[in-house]
Amino acid sequence: MRLLLLAGTREARQIARTLSGESGLTLTASLATSERRPQDYGWPVRIGGFGGEAAFRAYLAEERVDAIIDATHPFAARMAERAARVAREMGLSYVRFLRPAWIPEQGDRWTCVDDESEVARHVPEGSTVFVAIGRRELSKLGNLGNRTLICRVREPTSDAFPFPNGRFLYQEAPFSVAEEVDLFRRLGIDWIVERNAGGDGSLPKIEAARELGLPVAMVRRPPQPEGATMSTVAETVDWVRRRL
Repeated sequence: MRLLLLAGTREARQIARTLSGESGLTLTASLATSERRPQDYGWPVRIGGFGGEAAFRAYLAEERVDAIIDATHPFAARMAERAARVAREMGLSYVRFLRPAWIPEQGDRWTCVDDESEVARHVPEGSTVFVAIGRRELSKLGNLGNRTLICRVREPTSDAFPFPNGRFLYQEAPFSVAEEVDLFRRLGIDWIVERNAGGDGSLPKIEAARELGLPVAMVRRPPQPEGATMSTVAETVDWVRRRL
């Protein structure tokens, strides 16, 4: 069985490592961009996009891929839709790994929105806003004038902040709840903008907001493609093994 793993998440690495050395399996992990700190997947890794749908189909045919696991980020909607549809049309086995979304708990003050551009409707002018959606989606917050924006990123960039009312904060995870609480207090944060990615990596930020009683503008996940979906690494690995 020749398996293509669309990777880029921690769970993708766990899936690959768990299947390392599995008899009867050939796996290739595909990353859209190179990792800042390259990880050992236990299998060959290809880096870079496929160059469009036609090139993606050609790759699957040339490599004689039998099955696809899409373990990309929950917000990688365009890539997920394409992978599911192409797999279906080419008769390939397909499964989407999707970590469970966060669910608000007692004490959470969430305002859920469908897109980052809607945040401005809810955040009062004069607020200091902690932006936790990464730099790629910042353009959608251009309507948040008269607020102070602080966007945390993992590594320095030569690019200036896209708006005069904001700045980048360079910090590298992981963070504890206590560290996040201290940070939000020091920065005088009034609101947090977050995407509902699920998982444990960003959870301390959500728990810190709960502890401080801070409101969170939570961006809902985009619609996911039709097809089989697994929510744990163990289920996904079992899906593979049943097909060997």
